[in-house]
Amino acid sequence: MSDKNPYDVLKADVLEVIEESPTIKSFYLKPEKPFEFATGQFIELSLPGIGEAPFTPSSSHYEKEKMWVTIMNAGFVTNEIHKVKKGDVMGIRGPYGRGYPLDVFKGKDVLLLGGGVGLAPLRCLLQTMLHDVDDYKSITVCFGARTPADMIYKDQIDDWTKYKTVAHLCTVDNCKEADNWNGRTGVVTVLLDDITIDPKDAIAVVCGPPIMMKFGTFALLDKGFKASNIYLSMEKKMYCGFGQCRHCVMGKYYACKDGPVFTYEEIKNEEKIWD
Repeated sequence: MSDKNPYDVLKADVLEVIEESPTIKSFYLKPEKPFEFATGQFIELSLPGIGEAPFTPSSSHYEKEKMWVTIMNAGFVTNEIHKVKKGDVMGIRGPYGRGYPLDVFKGKDVLLLGGGVGLAPLRCLLQTMLHDVDDYKSITVCFGARTPADMIYKDQIDDWTKYKTVAHLCTVDNCKEADNWNGRTGVVTVLLDDITIDPKDAIAVVCGPPIMMKFGTFALLDKGFKASNIYLSMEKKMYCGFGQCRHCVMGKYYACKDGPVFTYEEIKNEEKIWD
C-alpha cells in the first residue's frame, strides 16, 4: 500500500495563459518537480484559499516537466481560475483514476469524438498517440463546437494533420454570415457520415457534455462500433478524486477510482450514467 499522502499538493508556476474561446482558457504549468501521469488520468487543480476541481491534463503524458490544462469557466472555482495570470502559482495533486489502455488501441483505427471543452482530455490522448503515431493504423479527430468562436485549438490543426494517417473533421452547431465559416454545420455526430474507417474493429473515444456523449455513443453503435470498443471519459460529477465524497457514484462504480475512462460495455446497464 502506498504511503503517499493523497492530499499532498505540488506547487506549479503558471508560465502562460491562452484564451481559447470566450469561455475557455488553457494554462501552461511548470510543476516544482516532474509530474507523471497516464493519458486519461486526472488531477486536482487548486488555488489557495479558493478551492480545487478535477481536470484531465490536455498535454501528452510524455511531457513531464510541464503541463497544459484547458478549463471552461463554468462555476465558482473555474471562474477564479480564469482570473489566474502568468507568474501566479497553482497547486496540483494526483494523478488519479484509470487512463486509456493504449496497448489495446495499437494497430487499430482510432476515432476521437469530442464536443466543446471535451476536446481538452482528447488533446492529451491525441498528443500522446502522435508521439508514437506509427503504432496506430489511423487517427481521426471529429470535433464539434457551438459556434466558430467556441472552437478551441484552432491553431494546432495543421500540426495534427501533417501526419498522413491523421485526419481532422469539425462542425459547428450555429454560425452567422459574419463568422466566415466554410465548414460543416450541425451537431458533432454529422461528422460520422464522413469517416472512412471500418468500425468493426476500430476504437472510438468520446468526451464532451453528457448529452453529446449520450447521442454520440448511440450514433457510434448505429455505425457499427462495438460497445466494448467505445471509450467514455465520465468526468462530470467527480470532486474529491479518490472516492470519499461519493459525488461520482454510477451504480457499482466510482468515476474517480474506477474510471474516469470506461468502455460503454462496462457501464451501459448502470443507472443515470448520462445525468
